[in-house]
Order: sequence, then structure tokens, then C-alpha cells
Amino acid sequence: MMFALTAAAVLVTMVLTLYRSIKGPTVYDRILGINAFGTLTVVLISVYGFLSGRPDFLDLALVYALINFINTIAVSKYVEFSHMGRPTGGDELGDM
Repeated sequence: MMFALTAAAVLVTMVLTLYRSIKGPTVYDRILGINAFGTLTVVLISVYGFLSGRPDFLDLALVYALINFINTIAVSKYVEFSHMGRPTGGDELGDM
């Protein structure tokens, strides 16, 4: 019963982070929202593994966590260096 309540709370939090990643005022807020969504997905996979009695889902959760981390670093680097020396509008990089 407790794991089911935890899974429901994680799903509600995932909806809130998805809203933040769509509504975010800057690109970095959106990246942070997607990273938090990926982290909550790892938690949800782990909780589901315990709910179903299959702790081998923890291996899948760890692999997903590593992919999420690499994805966040790659997207952040792309956003920061995508202009390749050309001047930007300033809003994307936090410069005003």
C-alpha cells in the first residue's frame, strides 16, 4: 500500500515537472525540468520494481539515470555553444 501511494505521489510530481519544463521562462529552466522528470522516472521505475517484486528493475533504473545525466550534459553544451561565435539574442544564455 505504501509503495502504491509513493508511486501516485511521484506521478503527480512528474506532471508538475513536465508543466515546468513546458512553461519555463528560459531554456535552462526547461533543461532542469526535463532532468527532474528523468530523475523522477528513475524513482518510478524503482518503485514499480518493488511493487511487482522484481528488484532487477533497479538495473534498468541505473542505466536510465546514466542516460539522463549524459543527455542533460549534451543538451546544455549544445544550448551554450550552438551559436558558434555568432552573437545571440541574449535571452537564451541568461545575458541581458
